[in-house]
Amino acid sequence: MIQMNTNKLIYPELSYAIVGICFAVHNEKGRFAREKQYADTIEEKLKEAKIPYKREFSIGDAGDKVDFLIDNKIVLEIKAKRTVIREDYRQLQRYLQSSRIRLGLLINFRTYYIKPLRIVRIDKDTSPDYKNSYSLV
Repeated sequence: MIQMNTNKLIYPELSYAIVGICFAVHNEKGRFAREKQYADTIEEKLKEAKIPYKREFSIGDAGDKVDFLIDNKIVLEIKAKRTVIREDYRQLQRYLQSSRIRLGLLINFRTYYIKPLRIVRIDKDTSPDYKNSYSLV
C-alpha cells in the first residue's frame, strides 16, 4: 500500500478530489474538446460531488476572471492548448496574488495524459527575486 506524506501539501483532500474530477473529464471528453466544454463538464462533476465553487469568478481590480474558485481555497485554471507556457504560470500566479489564495491548479486538457500542476502563491514580501522564480517543469 502506498502512503502519501500530506504534511506539507496544501489542501491535499480537496486538491485530490479536483484532480480526480479532471481525470474523469479528460477520459470522458478526450483531448480535442474546447475549453468551455471541459469547464461545463467539470462544473457538472463539482455539483455531483457537492464541492462548493464559483465559475468565471472576477478577482482583483484588473477584472481578471479565474475559471474556477473552489471552496474559496483553490483556483483551478484550465487550458486546452498544445502546450502550457511560462505566461500561463504567470497568469495563475497573478490570480493567486490578487485573490490571496494559496494554491492553484493548472491543467491542460489537450495533452495525451493530463499532468496537473500545483502552483503555490509566491509571497512578494518574502521572495526578493519573485519575478525570476518561475520555472517550467
